[in-house]
Amino acid sequence: MISSTFHLGRLLLAWVAAYMAIFITMHEAWLEQFDIHMEGYIVLFGFLLGAWVLSVAFSHVRRVRLVAGELNRSTLSNRQRRQIEIPFEAGEAFDMIDAAIRELPGSVIADSARDSLQVRAKVQRIDPYGSQSAYGWALEHLSTRHNQILATVTPNGDDAGSVTLICEPEGPAWTDWFLVDHGTNLENAEAIVRAITRRVAERRRSEQAKVHQTVTEKELTVARLNLLHAQVEPHFLYNTLASAQVLTRSDPARADEMLGNLISYLRHSLPRTEDVPSTLGEELERVRAYLDILKIRMGSRLNLQLDVPDALKNVLFPTMMLQTLVENAIKHGIEPKPGGGTVWVLARAVDSTVAVTVADDGRGFTAEGGGTGIGLRNVRERLRLAYGSAASFSIVSNFPSGVAATITVPLAVQGGGIQNA
Repeated sequence: MISSTFHLGRLLLAWVAAYMAIFITMHEAWLEQFDIHMEGYIVLFGFLLGAWVLSVAFSHVRRVRLVAGELNRSTLSNRQRRQIEIPFEAGEAFDMIDAAIRELPGSVIADSARDSLQVRAKVQRIDPYGSQSAYGWALEHLSTRHNQILATVTPNGDDAGSVTLICEPEGPAWTDWFLVDHGTNLENAEAIVRAITRRVAERRRSEQAKVHQTVTEKELTVARLNLLHAQVEPHFLYNTLASAQVLTRSDPARADEMLGNLISYLRHSLPRTEDVPSTLGEELERVRAYLDILKIRMGSRLNLQLDVPDALKNVLFPTMMLQTLVENAIKHGIEPKPGGGTVWVLARAVDSTVAVTVADDGRGFTAEGGGTGIGLRNVRERLRLAYGSAASFSIVSNFPSGVAATITVPLAVQGGGIQNA
């Protein structure tokens, strides 16, 4: 109440003071020119002027109350200032404030400089009472015609920007003693603040949705990897147990040796979750235990050549994939060949990747069912799920016979990070 009364009194006082100054200045000139006394008319005109000013000022006060819900020095002012903290870096904060100002009704961007993080705009003041209002002529002639906006973004660290927003009439400050804006700059300031708040909320919801989607996709990927793992491991295990069962009946000593190798194989296989990589050294130990089992069964028909530098044995490598390639080399290459053959396991670091190759000199792709079973399909699918495009799998004919299969994955040492190729 005190603020609105002060505001009304200030406007009335300013106009009366201006009117009296004009009267005092012109009084003597009027007497000399017209030789009449105008005091009565001047008092009457002053009274009418005061009533007009009060009616316009009262309209301004009432509209500000409708817009802001309260009356104080800040809301009644023609010039509005806001400090907006945006939790994004200065460039993104500038884009948000620039877009919010552009979407303001009646705004025309006068200057938008991203380098200096500053936006200037002109805003055509919309008559809140309409041009058909019975007293529109009075309100229009005692109000500001145009408004302007200045927004400056100040970087506040690497992940925040502070916006200083100024909404004011297009005129010097002294005109505020005589003119009102009917709350239009208050509306502009509040509209921009609401727009920024909405955009920040939308950005947060979008980020949360992406995080939720990422978590869901990761859970789905782990589930699919576990399913593939469940398809492959029993295949190895059942074949080994079947061989051990046969040897138990024919050669107990060799069967006991095979079961010892089976225990070593299982020790390197269980337990492990599929989304946790093994190391190339651990996978080699598993392969060696598996091949020792087969060596007992196949004798001199199976030979093994390993060429894996010690420096690469701590490199992270997908679980069971090396075993899958060795098992396929035996099943589809060496076993069908009458004289048997050799399996090579080689590893090389190439730039920021490690390439592991399993080759054999068996029957190759001409053999029935050679190298096209579920094991190799699972290798491709598991690599795609675990590494995306960062890993690859290739299988080609070996010379002079056999097959060479190569898995290439990003080079990452146990306890370290992945180095991109």
